[in-house]
Amino acid sequence: MSDGNVDTHTDLDIPWLVFPFEHLQNMMTWRPQYRSSKFRHVFGKAATKENCYDGVPITRSVHDNHFCAVNPRFIAVITECAGGGAFLVLSVHHTGKVDPLHPKVSGHRGNVLDIKWNPFNDFCIASCSEDSTVKVWDIPPHGVLKNLTVPWKELQGHSRRVGLIEWHPTANNVLFSTGYDYQVMIWNLDSPEAVIKNPVRTISHHTDVVLSMSFNTDGSRLATSCKDKKIRVLEPRTGNLLQEANCKNHKASKVLFLGNLKMLLSTGSSRWNHRQMALWDQEDLDVPLLQEDLDGSSGVLFPFYDPDTHMLYIAGKGDGNIRYYEISSEKPYLHFLTEYRSHTPQKGMGIMPKRGLDVSSCEVFRFYKLVTIKALIEPLSMIVPRRSESYQDDIYPMTAASAAAMSAEEWLSGINKGPVLQSLKPGSRVPDSYPELSSGLGSKGLGNSLGTRRSQSRPGQLQLAYIQDQLGNKECRSKTSVSNGQDPTLCSPPKTENELRLKFHKQQEEIRRLREMLNQRDVRIKQLELEINNVRNSQGSH
Repeated sequence: MSDGNVDTHTDLDIPWLVFPFEHLQNMMTWRPQYRSSKFRHVFGKAATKENCYDGVPITRSVHDNHFCAVNPRFIAVITECAGGGAFLVLSVHHTGKVDPLHPKVSGHRGNVLDIKWNPFNDFCIASCSEDSTVKVWDIPPHGVLKNLTVPWKELQGHSRRVGLIEWHPTANNVLFSTGYDYQVMIWNLDSPEAVIKNPVRTISHHTDVVLSMSFNTDGSRLATSCKDKKIRVLEPRTGNLLQEANCKNHKASKVLFLGNLKMLLSTGSSRWNHRQMALWDQEDLDVPLLQEDLDGSSGVLFPFYDPDTHMLYIAGKGDGNIRYYEISSEKPYLHFLTEYRSHTPQKGMGIMPKRGLDVSSCEVFRFYKLVTIKALIEPLSMIVPRRSESYQDDIYPMTAASAAAMSAEEWLSGINKGPVLQSLKPGSRVPDSYPELSSGLGSKGLGNSLGTRRSQSRPGQLQLAYIQDQLGNKECRSKTSVSNGQDPTLCSPPKTENELRLKFHKQQEEIRRLREMLNQRDVRIKQLELEINNVRNSQGSH
């Protein structure tokens, strides 16, 4: 070391000084792999014993169906019975011990294999059976008080047992069925006959038993999984085959459209017999977008998708657990959230429609687990933890209402329409069934033959014009509304204290009424704007 000024920057020190700066630059460009999600902490809450349905003789059928159907009024479950087939219909509030002699719906001559509630009528349920028929039942308003044996409609067309049924998601009284004759049949229940022997269309593309059916949001596409290991996407009205997947690494048992994401999800098994799920682009089924092995168990995986929250639930038959994920339209597509675990295995599952959930407790999904070993149906609520008790708009967007968007005839004529939407906010108005093209166009003078032909040849343009006209009329009506039938500018001022008090109360009532009208108008405007987007999208795709 020299006696002069000491140079502290030695050759060894320089790399040490440079390295942190380069490292800092790398850290600035790096992004953490955390996703912000309002559903990260969703948890499952099982109902207490007194809020379960106890003593239900659940079917011992080995079919891989849900065996349970739920709506805001009733829960239906396929039961074990000697001779013929039956299912039980209970009020959703009829919890606790179920009477073993409770009346059943018992008109089938063979075991019932599937049941589905009409999405637009809480008192109408369809069932299919080993007796090769489909029956549609009217449930009395106060429930089944005596054995129900005579259906509203009987559908006779299949030559072998019928294993699956699905209602069209937007058209009223359109039912799909498929059986062990490998046919998919479309039925129009608006037909006047009590026994319908001829479906409006039969789809014959499958070479083996159809294992599941799923519609896209507006019901213009039907996806099926089949025992021949193929996934198919069909145009349901014409029966045309649009896409077919034949992936050797994935044997699909269930398939599901993922709302408006233009993707399909299938669950099944890999070539090594691991349970597996796969994600597909609905326009290209050559290669899956993603494949993920779950475990080595053997039970079928039931997928359930909530398009409002983009959450996917995977429940295994014979498992006690339910995995749930968030789906995005961009890579990596699938984001695991967590897993609900329990010691009671589920044989099947019922799902409460969104309009039947408890929004005050931030419930976003509700299962009804069939626990055969305990003869028990256990409600299971999926809850977003929130401290506030007020209505949470961000987790409850506009959702499918109990109103049909169109009639069966309109759908069969070639019209596609998205679902009628409603707000879940308490006090919101429930929309009417297909007002636009049935009553609305008639009142506008468009219900004549010329208008009808136009609606069939150019449904999108006519519907778009009508929706925009409705929006304009809504605004005009709100601008020209009067108070209690009187123009407020012509009212004379109150002369006494009593008159002043009466005017004050009337004014308060009027303010309350106008606030309600504004809330309903906002909901309706959102609904109509969504329909306009759907029409524009359908026009763009054509």
